Amino acid sequence: MLSYRHAFHAGNHADVFKHIALFASLSYLNQKDKPWWFVDTHAGAGCYDLRTGYATQNQEYVEGVERLWNLVQEPDGKNVPSLISEYIALVKKINHGGDLNFYPGSPLIARTVMRDGDGARLFELHPTDYCILEENFRGVGADIYIEKSDGFSRLPVILPPPSRRGFILIDPPYEDKRDYGRVVTVLEDALKRFATGVFMVWIPHLQRVEIPEMISALKDIPAKGWLHASLDIKAPSPDGYGMHGSSVFVINPPWKLGETLSEVLPFLVEKLRQDNAAKWMLKCSNF
Repeated sequence: MLSYRHAFHAGNHADVFKHIALFASLSYLNQKDKPWWFVDTHAGAGCYDLRTGYATQNQEYVEGVERLWNLVQEPDGKNVPSLISEYIALVKKINHGGDLNFYPGSPLIARTVMRDGDGARLFELHPTDYCILEENFRGVGADIYIEKSDGFSRLPVILPPPSRRGFILIDPPYEDKRDYGRVVTVLEDALKRFATGVFMVWIPHLQRVEIPEMISALKDIPAKGWLHASLDIKAPSPDGYGMHGSSVFVINPPWKLGETLSEVLPFLVEKLRQDNAAKWMLKCSNF
């Protein structure tokens, strides 16, 4: 199944939360000089044009990144948490300081954080998104490898990275119900190969039984520790359709990531809420 195109949802509330958590995590990795790898199992197109094409149909970015973009322009913008200001500054960078026309996907966010010596391994199976991803990263001059393949199947081949430091983002579209089970199976195997790696799983909040089952299974995976943080921006739909929030599940979370997210999540609830059911949650294992 290759019908999913992330451009429909680029810059929405789930992207905002996921990318803030990603940016914070990679920034923590930079606190040590030793190089690291970024691995994205479902990389998408890398960058999305918000002015044309799929992104204009639902305009989900208007209720997501655009709210924060506009907020930092206001006189009280100084009250924005520093992590969110840094994230918006990153988005501004790819827009060359002008209007909000483009939104960076996870690969491009990682690229902005990478230093000389760091590397990335990006996997995308959709033929159109793969071509766009390749074009977006052409000539970047860094150790970035892009492959048209299923990242689930490629993880066993590339782990562990030579530097023994890495961040692996597992962010499938979940259009195939089997993805929920594959996430758990792939993670169990990956941790046997790379026990010290940081693994982040993005999880949509939908009214599906597979989601709480997957989260429960993730908590049972033997690991040093885990962090589960969520952001709901509205109540679940009465008809059972649509995404009302999202969460990230991080195995071997970077030091102080939980503290950082606990500072920004209340702010995100306040600024991205669509009704009074908006809420946040953060839980960590003992490690």
